[in-house]
Amino acid sequence: MAAKKHSEEEEVIVDVVGNYNKIEQFIEHNKNTITYIIGGLAIVIGGYFAYTNLYLKPLEEEASNEMWKAQQYFVVDSLDKALAGDGNYLGFEDIADQYGATKAGKLANFYIGLIYKKKGEYDAAIDYLSDFNSSDVLVSAAAIGVTGDCYSELGDDEEAMNHYIKAARKNANEFSTPIFLMKAGKAAERIGDYKKAVSLYEELSNDYGNSQEGREVEKYLFRAKTLAEAK
Repeated sequence: MAAKKHSEEEEVIVDVVGNYNKIEQFIEHNKNTITYIIGGLAIVIGGYFAYTNLYLKPLEEEASNEMWKAQQYFVVDSLDKALAGDGNYLGFEDIADQYGATKAGKLANFYIGLIYKKKGEYDAAIDYLSDFNSSDVLVSAAAIGVTGDCYSELGDDEEAMNHYIKAARKNANEFSTPIFLMKAGKAAERIGDYKKAVSLYEELSNDYGNSQEGREVEKYLFRAKTLAEAK
């Protein structure tokens, strides 16, 4: 039995040595290719580091320094200056154009969309809001929800409903999700999809019953159920 175990151990050692020799041979025969690959990876990693720290980071600071004034104009409803600037500071349009790779540049698209919505230019608002992309789920959900508002204003309630649902699912929370679910339910009613409206209102009632929308939803749920049964 001991002899058999010793034999098995020798076989394992032989296999390991054999595999190691094969690896050595592979490296020897392909050392130029491997060197190129390692060198290429080093260039890519170094390039990414340089782009992020030497280019993008200073650009981000520059964009933020430009953006505060446009945000200030937006808050006081000076929308034209927020959009186009005041001659001393850039507006959101130029910030989005010149600093598009930065977080501030991307956020500028969101503000532009909001401004065009306030101006009643809903198609333009949708274009800018669709270009907006952020890792901040709260702002992303808001952008989707505002896009839904724009579609609603244009009379496309099906698209509005889809965007409200997407916004509600993007970042489930006690504040914005009940608002989007209520809007989605009402949009579903407007397109005559009362079963969908019932489902959305029930979700709102069951999951967010303590919210303002949750406390008001019963009358809408009753109406949607009645219409669904009559259809």
